[in-house]
Amino acid sequence: MKAHHILTVTKQYNTTKDLEFNPDLDGELVASADNLPSIEVQVEKIADRQRQITARVQIPQPVEQVWKVLTNYEALGDFIPNLAKSCLLEHPNGGIRLEQIGSQRLLNFNFCARVVLDLEEYFPKEINFQMVEGDFKGFSGSWCLNPYLLGDITGTDLCYTIQVWPKLTMPITIIERRLSKDLRSNLLAIYQRVEYLANQNF
Repeated sequence: MKAHHILTVTKQYNTTKDLEFNPDLDGELVASADNLPSIEVQVEKIADRQRQITARVQIPQPVEQVWKVLTNYEALGDFIPNLAKSCLLEHPNGGIRLEQIGSQRLLNFNFCARVVLDLEEYFPKEINFQMVEGDFKGFSGSWCLNPYLLGDITGTDLCYTIQVWPKLTMPITIIERRLSKDLRSNLLAIYQRVEYLANQNF
């Protein structure tokens, strides 16, 4: 059976094993190893050197609380692992333009990737982003937020999807593996941040 536009090469993960995560601010850990949320990651091969990577987590806080964390763009670098810089730039048409620089080690050398993203917010459901400048041939994606009920708890099902097309100088298998791990770490960091801020309100 032929796929329509995405080849049927899929890798799926649903584990927190070997997951790196950061303590929250003030050095206190919100999520211990015993109560880490399940992070589901799926990798799809769009073309030979293009991948779509999707990560999903359930956060036991309302959509509005998660939205506040995601859209506080210049604070993202304070708690997202390997995000060295996140700052708003002036947009020529009055929209939202964000510069982000990731820094990490790949194969014993430091690797930095810079992207300038234009974002579109559709409160409280979705945030879309598209690279307008950067170190990839293509980079785009979205955040999707859906409420869920679990007993008396109103939570948020958070889904993060990126489509990435690395330049020829970037080995695709390494980029795929690195981004898959990073998306798990990033979602866990957001989970911790939302929980931390919710606890601060009590």
